[in-house]
Amino acid sequence: MIEQKIPLLVICGPTASGKTGWVLKLAEYFPLEIISADSRQVYRQMDIGTAKATAAERAVAPHHMIDLIDPDQEFSVAQFVALAHPLIRQIAARGNIPCLVGGTGLYIRALLGGLADLPSADPQLRDQLHRRELREGEGTLHAELARVDPVAAERIHPHNLVRLVRALEVYHLSGRTLTELQAEHQFADQPYPVLKLAPALERAELYRRIDRRAQQMLDDGLVAEVRGLVERYSADLKALQTLGYREVVRYLDLPDSDVQMLEEIRTRTSTPNAS
Repeated sequence: MIEQKIPLLVICGPTASGKTGWVLKLAEYFPLEIISADSRQVYRQMDIGTAKATAAERAVAPHHMIDLIDPDQEFSVAQFVALAHPLIRQIAARGNIPCLVGGTGLYIRALLGGLADLPSADPQLRDQLHRRELREGEGTLHAELARVDPVAAERIHPHNLVRLVRALEVYHLSGRTLTELQAEHQFADQPYPVLKLAPALERAELYRRIDRRAQQMLDDGLVAEVRGLVERYSADLKALQTLGYREVVRYLDLPDSDVQMLEEIRTRTSTPNAS
């Protein structure tokens, strides 16, 4: 007997596009359980800058894959996939609808299409690459990636250090490009029948929402959240090298820098693939 595949609802889209509003409205009519596909919401203590669901929002529908680890711990796409597959089965067994929500496209693609056979993370190499970017200047890693894997460099924004480091890590460890390895994997079997929804907004409206989101994060205490993380860990914490957090770290101890900080968060949030 062929096992019936579990249907999966996926709501994806850019920051501030309205994904949370959509899924909470759907949860009023359907028995949804929400699986966060956000690479930063797995971290405890990082609530404001990741736009994590509030207690009131979590009361509307169960939320999963949030607050799994501390900010100084590693979490990979492979770990996400390994946790998400059994979670989907458990949700379906309860008679509810698993709903994947988030903006981390790599997590969504890996869950739906499987993982390419890529080398495991090398913390020492990652640290060397991060330090090189700091030492030699912004854009250094993107320039190197453009030389060795121009297709990946075209997809990855120069400010997205997490993805840049991973692409270069794969190349240095395997001797092959991320693009080559992913291309070999592109015909993987689809584990779920998927209904994918994405809010469609005019660019001007999306930018207005991003501006409001950035201001709201600062009003809610993002600077204090970042300061606490820096004091407990360090400004070099990998989790702080992501959108919203790295801009605050850059201006954290500069006087009269609120306007520049806000503008940089807005600008980089509005740039595709910059997170």
